[in-house]
Amino acid sequence: MNIARVLTIAGSDSGGGAGIQADLKTITVLGGFGMSVITALTAQNTLGVQGIYDIPENFVEKQFDSVATDIGIDAAKTGMLANSRIIKVIAEKIREYKIDILVVDPVMVAKGGALLIEDEAKESLMEELLPLAFVVTPNIPEAEVLSKIKISSVDDMKKSAKIIHSLGAKNVVVKGGHLRGDAVDILYDGKKFHEFVSERIDTKNTHGTGCTYSAAIATFLAKEKSVLESVRMAKEYITDALRFSLCLGKGHGPTNHFAPILRDSQRYACITDLKKAVEKIKAEKCGNIIPEVQSNFGYALPYALTEDDVAAIPGRIIKVEENVCTFKDPAFGASRHIADIILTTMKYNPDFRCAMNIRFSKDILNICSESGYEIDSFDRSDEPKEIKAKEGSSLEWGTDSILSNRDTIPDIIFDRGDVGKEPMIRILGKHPDVVVDKVLNISKKLK
Repeated sequence: MNIARVLTIAGSDSGGGAGIQADLKTITVLGGFGMSVITALTAQNTLGVQGIYDIPENFVEKQFDSVATDIGIDAAKTGMLANSRIIKVIAEKIREYKIDILVVDPVMVAKGGALLIEDEAKESLMEELLPLAFVVTPNIPEAEVLSKIKISSVDDMKKSAKIIHSLGAKNVVVKGGHLRGDAVDILYDGKKFHEFVSERIDTKNTHGTGCTYSAAIATFLAKEKSVLESVRMAKEYITDALRFSLCLGKGHGPTNHFAPILRDSQRYACITDLKKAVEKIKAEKCGNIIPEVQSNFGYALPYALTEDDVAAIPGRIIKVEENVCTFKDPAFGASRHIADIILTTMKYNPDFRCAMNIRFSKDILNICSESGYEIDSFDRSDEPKEIKAKEGSSLEWGTDSILSNRDTIPDIIFDRGDVGKEPMIRILGKHPDVVVDKVLNISKKLK
């Protein structure tokens, strides 16, 4: 089995969110084999950098030789290179081992503002390393230093990219995270500009973003993807990692390197767990809780983004006298309505990934109350006209209107219906077993 061998040349982050640690997590998650040359040790956490210890350049050289002469290198990336001596050593080794795919992340300042590179090293980076770079990935402050121009717009980013390209880098990715609006990155390949646009993720947990992004680009390049494809895929990966960033520490928490792979790896378990829960319902005579429009039961993948990440019952759960039946096994993307409820709930607590709708009645509400379930509701008459006019937006609005005013997720959300809309109860939970237990409890007490 051939596996992409990716070398990261950077500093160690004791907090685990950036540097070597972030790079190795990224490379591994994206299917590469990660190796490291550590250039500095940092005492670091989410609040900032408390200390830096530079590794002697002769030991940096020894690490590089150990990896290159035995395992081999398909692509390499650089991160924190604190002084000119280390930069010169790295440049010599890149040339010696003829490493054509080199991604340079010109790390200069930490997220908390600490300077991570000496002034002399900036010149060495521009003179020694940029001419060897297949891709260079500066953020806006770094691009301003390298191009010596002020950047306040996408046009400025393009001007900066051209200047940096003239310093020798074959491809330049200027990251626009410091501008307002959508997150726009610019790739300049010496001939054309390519824009990569994603929604701006509102989170303070951005520690290690640059390291992660550049490591992802290097990994995709090592897997023989084109530059254009590598940047696009890396952009998608870092957006997901930011969307589900981790609230760790007291400052800027880390991105979540595992989020995309966990979502994809849980598909079988999600379907299996939901199927077992549906079989429990079918084994009981639960027709008394099925509404006129029938029921559906959904379970989302961890870090679900769209209805295609939510498993549900094709054709719904129907009642035949006192029994309930399904026509098909659970499948992803089978119900937009139940998916809207779950995805909206997950925005407030990602652990609540499951929901089922059941019949509305005062008796059922009384049973829920007597059972100690936490109950909340929304009034469809309060729904804005523009939401009503937009097909399929009502449940998202109703769920959001409740959860935006709460600190916890209730067990039950109900509404009393509207013109052409049947009143409904939705049961929420973290897992299908939890939701099924509530459903069976209500059904038995209703008989």
